Parts: sequence; C-alpha cells; structure tokens
Amino acid sequence: MTVEIVKNLDQTIGIIIRSDHHAEGIEFFTPDMFSQQLAYMNRPQGYVIPPHVHNPVKRDVVWTQEVLFIKSGKVRVDFFTDGRHYLESRIVSTGDVVLLAAGGHGFEMLEPSEMIEVKQGPYCGDQDKTRFEPLPPEKVKLVDSRESSVGS
Repeated sequence: MTVEIVKNLDQTIGIIIRSDHHAEGIEFFTPDMFSQQLAYMNRPQGYVIPPHVHNPVKRDVVWTQEVLFIKSGKVRVDFFTDGRHYLESRIVSTGDVVLLAAGGHGFEMLEPSEMIEVKQGPYCGDQDKTRFEPLPPEKVKLVDSRESSVGS
C-alpha cells in the first residue's frame, strides 16, 4: 500500500505516504479541519498553477500536527494515543512522508537518517510537548504496511 492510515478508534493518529505513491492530479489526505493540510500533486509539463497570495485568516490551532519528510535513512516511528498508550510501530525510509496528526510519537533511527520537519509555529518551548519514556525494544509491535494498512 502506498498510503497508510494509523488510527485509534475513529481518530487518525498518522498518515504515511510511501515514496512509491503515484496518482493523477491532486489528492488531499487530510480533512479540511486538520490544522496541517497534506496533499500530493502530479501535474504534466506545462500545467500552470496561477500565481496567488494567501489571505490573512485567523485560525485557532490547539494541537500541533507535524509532517516529516524522510530525506535519507530508515526510521521506526512509534505511535501512541493522546493518553500515551502505545499502539504500534511502522518503518519509514528514504522518500516517505509522515503526517503526525494526533496522539504521541517517538522515533528510533535504524540507519543514519536525515529528516525535514514541518509544523505550526510559533514554537512555545517547554509548553509545546510533554516527554515520556521511550518504548522498550521488547514491546515494539511492528506493523507490516503491506498486510494491514489502508491504501489507495
């Protein structure tokens, strides 16, 4: 599967777009109410997106959502609920994109890795996050994306 949704009950915890994802046109992966919007675009040569500016619109952002672009390497992503209950882990690698939409998350670099992170600002220092203990290796539940994911 090239798009995977990590869920807890009806809540989307994360969305993984694999590097081999391909579709025509534009495809949004997030609902309109998400504070971080994530889409894929595939346009032919010569296609024009008209120049535009974004209008000032007041938005109330309560939860930080972040997007990680895996530039190189291999990373295990551990997904948790808002209450810090461990759900599952997935492996992401070069070219994959991950939206961390809700809940908690942790990472272990399985190879030397480079990631680019995009999230809302401004950064609020210690108010921005609550850290907790990493997952012990014997507790890891690795989900094979080829067997149990939602895809397109």
